[in-house]
Amino acid sequence: MNGKRIGEVTHYYDRISVAVIMLSHALKLGDQIHFLGHGSDFLQEITSMELDHKKIKTAGKNQEIALKVSKPVKKNTSVFLITE
Repeated sequence: MNGKRIGEVTHYYDRISVAVIMLSHALKLGDQIHFLGHGSDFLQEITSMELDHKKIKTAGKNQEIALKVSKPVKKNTSVFLITE
């Protein structure tokens, strides 16, 4: 499994299982990501993401997006894009 670091968790809302991620690279629906660090180590497919409370299909560099996560994450957890 190869991956490229594409961002970092800046906030996590445990009541709604949503992580806010500051991106350093683009991301789109259907991408597979890996959360790694601070007790987190899991893969997840992007099925939904939001920017300013609006659903989006793609996000670019330097955008801060929110997405539903399958497991809890902590601030500063690294996010990697899984590549083939």
